[in-house]
Amino acid sequence: MKIETLNPTLKSRALVMCVISFNVMAADDSANSSLPIMMVTADKVEQPQTETSRNVTKVYGEDLQQSGVDSLDQLEGIVSGLNFQPFGQSGVNSPVIRGVTSNMNAFSSSVLLLVDGVPTLMAQGFDSSFVDVKSVEVARGPQTAVYGHNAETGVISIVSNDLDETERTELSFGVGSRNKHTVGFLTSQELSPNTLYASVSGEYVEQDGFIDQDTTGGKADDREHYNLNTGLKWVASDQTDMTIRFRSVDYDDGAALWGSATTENIGVSSGTDSWNRSSGQSLSFKVNHTNDSGIHFSSITAYNDYSDDVQQDTDFQTSEVGYIARDNRFKTFSQEFKMDGENQGNSWLFGGYFEQQDYDLRAISQSYYYGLSDLRTKQEGSTYALFGNISKPLISTWSLSGGARIARDKVKITPESSYSREDGWTNFTPQITIKDQYRKNHQFYLSYSEGVRTGGFNSTTASANYREYDPETVHSIEMGLKGENLTRSVQYAVAAYHMEIDDMQVMQMPSVGVIYLTNAAEATSDGVELSLNYLLSSNWQLQTGIAWNRTRFDDYTYGSSDYSGNTNPFAPEWNGHVTLRYDDDEDWNVMVSTVYNSKVYLDAGNNYQQDGYNLINLSASYPLSERASLSGYINNLADKEYNAVGYQNGYVTVYSPPREIGLKFTMRL
Repeated sequence: MKIETLNPTLKSRALVMCVISFNVMAADDSANSSLPIMMVTADKVEQPQTETSRNVTKVYGEDLQQSGVDSLDQLEGIVSGLNFQPFGQSGVNSPVIRGVTSNMNAFSSSVLLLVDGVPTLMAQGFDSSFVDVKSVEVARGPQTAVYGHNAETGVISIVSNDLDETERTELSFGVGSRNKHTVGFLTSQELSPNTLYASVSGEYVEQDGFIDQDTTGGKADDREHYNLNTGLKWVASDQTDMTIRFRSVDYDDGAALWGSATTENIGVSSGTDSWNRSSGQSLSFKVNHTNDSGIHFSSITAYNDYSDDVQQDTDFQTSEVGYIARDNRFKTFSQEFKMDGENQGNSWLFGGYFEQQDYDLRAISQSYYYGLSDLRTKQEGSTYALFGNISKPLISTWSLSGGARIARDKVKITPESSYSREDGWTNFTPQITIKDQYRKNHQFYLSYSEGVRTGGFNSTTASANYREYDPETVHSIEMGLKGENLTRSVQYAVAAYHMEIDDMQVMQMPSVGVIYLTNAAEATSDGVELSLNYLLSSNWQLQTGIAWNRTRFDDYTYGSSDYSGNTNPFAPEWNGHVTLRYDDDEDWNVMVSTVYNSKVYLDAGNNYQQDGYNLINLSASYPLSERASLSGYINNLADKEYNAVGYQNGYVTVYSPPREIGLKFTMRL
């Protein structure tokens, strides 16, 4: 793309022109149609997107289904500034926001995932079905003060459809490329008038792989999984309600999308079986109560149980030279209490959080140099935290909000063949924002916030003596403009940020399967994010988002290597999308989207990379009757390859998925 050839001066001018043009369009109130009011929960309190001082993108579940987006990693094609490491294994996603990410072996994430309030704190299990989903929100920037550890640079919040008097039942059947078949269902019913509501939804997906398995024939990477989601809500009174939700997911996949870094063919000759038999369950209980004074109390109790059961060939030869395997069990219990309210124009929120972790870890690796290693470790952890946030109006259109969290984290590991060791950290993370609501639907804000990713032990590497590593911290300054015109035909947001990253957790990998983390680096991240939703007419809509980021190591030496000045791995400099959508008066629609990501480096030495790519995606939906519809999609229309060559420190290529075409029939009963 030509945009990569711009020099820094032209880049700055282009960004300034974008800001000016957004405000000019926002001032035009002549449109006759309007976009929906965008309500978000970035501060754990629902409010209009134009009033929250966060850079938040919200996508509705119906749009995800129509676009053929059925997995979390596909969000990077519709949410600018969000990427995922190219890993190629179902159920494991390491997100990248503002140039910061986390290695899966840290058992922590730089971005927090919330599914109906239930937290996922690591790459393992960082996934969710989009069946019966109301919306997905992506908040960028440090959110630790409100959401806690591992919300270091952002939060992804998935919210299911409401359990209320709206009764609905749907069945869906889909087919697609590589013998793909999907079956989905959902039902939501009022069991007792105005009192008791229930929902059940689920999906089954199977698809043939695309990586040739030359040893046995067929494909190495077949996919199969199912998920089940249930909910039960009791409205005890006009002031109190309680909701129980249970979720389950099971994978029965072949190999990860891995191949040898030295071959150009999309194929393997593995003599070692590769598979992913992971599964997860979560159970949550949520209580809401609003007293006569208007103060809202809520409690959410959650239990998350994820089994990470994987074996993966790493030599891709008929003889068994090298492979890795994991048999991990992650059990997490969490409890949060919070209350919020308003008083004389002041809004406030206070809460407490408790978390208990119980991990049984097993890491197996076979390599030419190190032989067979089978490490078993018990890891236990706990977190206690108090948090709060207050917003107060100042003079004229100005307001000030501030908050903080104080947390105590403890981690203890007990290796099977070694002695126990433990460590703990106390973190205080503030945030403060000054906002000018200079017009009714437009605001300027300036904020300072800090983010934390928890520390831990290298529980899978005996050669590093199970070395501990400290929390990683982010100090961020952000400035933004956001708003919409009076008729809501234009919604826009512009954010610029500067982040300093201390005690950066970086990966050392002397050989495949031998990985450990150290606090060896300091880094700086600068960037600008722009988004625009423009209703061109009553039928045509333009959606676009562009993110520019520059994350560099300020100081990083390891042994005789000096990586200072290098780009942080997995952090693209440019990322964005442009989507044009047509909605006909007869309820059919068609959408075309182009998605761009610049190259990312795969290692700290910047020796290996995934080339930049530009994809074109198409989707359409057509109503067959009042109760039936047909939707279709084409992802990666031009069948572009964008393989990550040199993953795992040069040992592996992660293959990019080829073009996929699919159709789905949905029937409402």
